[in-house]
Amino acid sequence: MSKIAFLGAGNMASAMVQGLLAKQVAAASDLTCYSASGNSSQRLAAATGIRAAGSITELLDGANLLVVAFKPQLLAALDTAFIAGTKGKLVLSVMSGKTLDRLQSAFPQARNWVRAMPNTPGRIGAGITSWCAQSPLSPVDRAIVTSLLGALGRDLELSESAMDAITAVSGSGPGYVFEFAAAFCAAAEAAGLAPEQAKTLVVETLLGSARLLARTGESPDTLRDQVTSPNGTTFAGLSVLRAADFRATLRQTVLAARARATELSQDA
Repeated sequence: MSKIAFLGAGNMASAMVQGLLAKQVAAASDLTCYSASGNSSQRLAAATGIRAAGSITELLDGANLLVVAFKPQLLAALDTAFIAGTKGKLVLSVMSGKTLDRLQSAFPQARNWVRAMPNTPGRIGAGITSWCAQSPLSPVDRAIVTSLLGALGRDLELSESAMDAITAVSGSGPGYVFEFAAAFCAAAEAAGLAPEQAKTLVVETLLGSARLLARTGESPDTLRDQVTSPNGTTFAGLSVLRAADFRATLRQTVLAARARATELSQDA
């Protein structure tokens, strides 16, 4: 793996660094991070053994890839030192809503630009990251990108036109799942279970159901029907979801997130 510089040292940068080290894709000596305050970069360096740069020059020196992993609104005030400093380098952004054209504008002398949308399960190597590139990647750069994103879980190359929908589905999706899990736990407690019992049963039910869906290849509708007996307990529960138009609510949830992602993509 080439030397990688991380601009930002928050949760996503930390997840990438930990994944790269855990999977032995890169050595700690190949990774450098930088944050404006220096606080988060020092914490990440102390936790992982990578180097915390004290300046932009130090961050970019010798790096082949710059990972932009700070808050999207900070891009507007980016230090101009990054323009010359990223000349000939590959730039990969995990910022929500920042288009490839916007990345090219911010880092005009880079050799190529990649936009990626990871999700929080990447913290444990169980994420899914969709990505796209401004220009076709060379074989070497493709290997760099897939190795980096593979440290978070699976990666999927798609067109940029799909990124707003991807943001709404896999980027924001864990939030919907966690909200469902919280509601499920509360319902389990209302049914008479102790909090820890409720959490254990809900978590294992979600895990097992997801694995069954992934491993069988059968559709969610088919698997739902297999557990639903006519006029049985599952049928009774599903009848309430149907009466509440659960699917319409979820559809509106995803479309609202996509609309917001589109608004963010149009911001300067």
